[in-house]
Amino acid sequence: MKSWISRPVPQLPGSMPALSLFDTAKGGIATLEASGEQSLYVCGITPYDATHMGHAASYVAFDLLNRAWRDGGQQVSYVQNVTDVDDPLLERATATGVDWRDLAASQIELFQTDMEALNVLAPDHYIGAVEAIPIIVPAIEGLLARGLAYRVPGLDGEPDGDVYYDVEAAGKHAPEVDDAWTLGAISGLSDAEMLELFAERGGDPGRAGKRQALDPLLWRVARSGEPSWPGGGLGEGRPGWHIECTVIAQKYLPAPFTVQGGGSDLIFPHHEMGAGHAYSLAGVPLARHFAHAGMVGLDGEKMSKSKGNLVLVSRLRADGEEPGAIRLAILAHHYRTDWSWTDAGFTEAKERLRNWREALSQAPEGSAAPLVARMRDALSNDLDAPGALTAVDDWARAARQGGGNAAAGDAALVSDAVNALLGVEL
Repeated sequence: MKSWISRPVPQLPGSMPALSLFDTAKGGIATLEASGEQSLYVCGITPYDATHMGHAASYVAFDLLNRAWRDGGQQVSYVQNVTDVDDPLLERATATGVDWRDLAASQIELFQTDMEALNVLAPDHYIGAVEAIPIIVPAIEGLLARGLAYRVPGLDGEPDGDVYYDVEAAGKHAPEVDDAWTLGAISGLSDAEMLELFAERGGDPGRAGKRQALDPLLWRVARSGEPSWPGGGLGEGRPGWHIECTVIAQKYLPAPFTVQGGGSDLIFPHHEMGAGHAYSLAGVPLARHFAHAGMVGLDGEKMSKSKGNLVLVSRLRADGEEPGAIRLAILAHHYRTDWSWTDAGFTEAKERLRNWREALSQAPEGSAAPLVARMRDALSNDLDAPGALTAVDDWARAARQGGGNAAAGDAALVSDAVNALLGVEL
């Protein structure tokens, strides 16, 4: 699947310090080894609605990581999927009377336009679930052959043969080593907590015939009226959600890759189950580190498609709002925090952007290098974007108070640094 087009990233003098990042699975800050090559997988959208601010905040967060790595001289391999067939997409298509393929295509195009506008660097590989089916099928067949997956008989007129992952068998199959996967290894949740979230987030704990309530779907055999694809020995059908990301990541990234990223609502079950699938398939962890962005609400209430209280990037853009200001409104919050979009916060972001631009015409000589160092120090500390914004605020305030003639070299370096490190064009 074709991705969007990245804008050029300015090259800055000097280099980003060693990066630290909060690792969800480890429950603390981890230092990311500067090996020269880094790899990142960020879970993509299910394209049944436009990009809302929660989506945007997550992708901007991991864009900061991508940019920080690159500023540190690292080569980055970045992969993102798009779940272009799944129940929510099919349900929305039916409800709106639109062919599911047309709905997916339109929303993918809109998402990519939003990402390009927000100056989010494009993934090297942007892979749809449908195009990944030829590599997903043999992976599931392998799990069945090793006794780590099983078929469930159909009930109440449902067809036989849905395939589920056996979480208990997979946990017992893992060798007794520190990085082996067992259920809860990524999320750290109790069984009761996992069961509650599993039911809320696309799982089917009450499905008759399953060996364990938390076993996730790997392959859904064809139903009348639903799209399906050849599944070899699995029969006609379509893949489950978690196995999709695992197989795509293993195809296009090292095993393990450096960072698995996504919103905090993906910790369980999506990243938990994906990590289990990866260990069962390859005998090594899916990723070295798991990092998650906080949730975004609207005026104190959780923002979600089901509630309909969405702030859409495309709608803001259509209203004439500048994408750089939208990005600054996001960056004002640390990526791990839960926060709410407010009119006041967006107004502050637009004022901040104006102040920075005005300060460029008064940039004092010798002021840029210390600013770049402060920005790098903040971002190397668990992607502290608010700290980096404060550094630019302080520089802009001093520049405007100085009232002198601008030093062209310093103005250019500040502009390049804000672009390269924060993704905001001045």
